[in-house]
Amino acid sequence: MSVYLDHAATTPMPAEIRDTYAQALARVGNPSSIHQAGQDARAHLESARAEIAGLLGLDPMELIFTSGGTESTNTWIKGRTFAMRQAGVDTPVWISTAAEHHATLDALQWLETHGLARTHWVDVDRWGVCDLGSLEAALDAYPAADIAGVTTLVGNNEVGSIQPVEDIAALAASRGVSVHLDAIQAFGHRELPLRQWGVHAVSLSAHKIGGPVGIGGLVVTRNAPAIEGLHHGGGQQLHRSGTLDAAGAVAFARAAQFAESTRVQREARLAELSVRLRDGLVATADGVHPSGHPTERLDHIVHVTVEGVEGDVLLYLLDAQGIRVSTGSACQAGVPEPSHVLLAMGFSEDAARGALRFSVGFETTEAEIDRVLEIFADVVSSAREAGMAGSAGSIGALAQ
Repeated sequence: MSVYLDHAATTPMPAEIRDTYAQALARVGNPSSIHQAGQDARAHLESARAEIAGLLGLDPMELIFTSGGTESTNTWIKGRTFAMRQAGVDTPVWISTAAEHHATLDALQWLETHGLARTHWVDVDRWGVCDLGSLEAALDAYPAADIAGVTTLVGNNEVGSIQPVEDIAALAASRGVSVHLDAIQAFGHRELPLRQWGVHAVSLSAHKIGGPVGIGGLVVTRNAPAIEGLHHGGGQQLHRSGTLDAAGAVAFARAAQFAESTRVQREARLAELSVRLRDGLVATADGVHPSGHPTERLDHIVHVTVEGVEGDVLLYLLDAQGIRVSTGSACQAGVPEPSHVLLAMGFSEDAARGALRFSVGFETTEAEIDRVLEIFADVVSSAREAGMAGSAGSIGALAQ
């Protein structure tokens, strides 16, 4: 039995969305062409833009199509920095946490490395939730005119913890500071009252909700501060040049509609599956500890740490049994690294190396959860036998 439990990485495309995508791909025409085929493509694209924006309570002009969440986040963070520098602020200050997605962390690091901006890191608690007192101190540490903005996740992509977005936005707004949200994991899983929150920018991605890989969105509200676009050429969209992916936009809109129309029912189902999996993992093997907030977390993510093992070893052994999961940690040049999210939460390096992320989807079955729980204790035992520094050969032998 093959069990796919990595929906937080990418969610398989439902049949109805595949059909919509295939039909859209069959249409001919560049949305920027002025002939009839081009204008038909433009009409479908703008209809998709309006549908997605409407689900978020936005005007269509406030949504920019991008190639995905990483581009969206980079466009806002770098574009805002460049605009501030042009306005005379030599080293704008970003306020964020060390538990963000790498799209945010690496963009901030790149700016700092090149002397273009600096980052004030806000503390997170043991659950990976932003410390509001630390945030308030950060906001008060600089003149508002020097702060590029606050950037944070809505729901953590590794441990699933939900951030107090309304409070974060209120603290920032009281000081005239803009807020950018990475809502890539939360979109389609949580209500996003963007107008109510009063945030200025939001990153979205289609493939996390069953849409195609290669298209996402950046919300830039009407009252958002200025940013510089990173792509220049045809001026096809405000802040972004490049030929528009009309078929991708249509499929993205269909996926967004499907996610929103089924959200309440789907999230209730995901919560049941997640609790069954989370409790079972802890009960079936010694030294397994759940991470992420006990209650305020994304329903589709189950994150645990396992004592005395390397997360990559667990992943390999599970994969050999047909179970597809994620460590949720970075791997550079083949060298496993401890989860930066867990380190920010106060975990030791050894504990952070034992991270494992399971993420369920609407089509996940109880039988699939039972299959994972059936083999998990043996997998953990084999992983511990391999040791924290077990070689690929020894791990492979144990997997056979």
